[in-house]
Amino acid sequence: MSEHLSRDMASGSDPRHPVRRALRRARTWVDGHRHLLFVYRLGVALLGTMIIAIGVLLIPLPGPGWLIVFLGFAVLGTEFAWARRFGAFLKRIVTQAWAWWRARRDRRVASSS
Repeated sequence: MSEHLSRDMASGSDPRHPVRRALRRARTWVDGHRHLLFVYRLGVALLGTMIIAIGVLLIPLPGPGWLIVFLGFAVLGTEFAWARRFGAFLKRIVTQAWAWWRARRDRRVASSS
């Protein structure tokens, strides 16, 4: 990874970053309004579900299907603990399946040589 990219990533994760401060202030304001909080959570739920549905449709096609599904769970995970846990579980399962597939492929290549 380049030094410039590392520096940008570090500055973006800094809690004093202006964008992070603005988002934190906005979220604090939303938390103070009960009805607005319900609408906000409903919007996050609908957006996350829609992203997951699009990702699931794209899984069999070449492209970033699983990445989009994980993005949908990340969106849901900003508001719902169950989505964070399920996203971590799903990531673990896909990582294990990918490792199994690569080991199987490597064994097949080694045996044909």
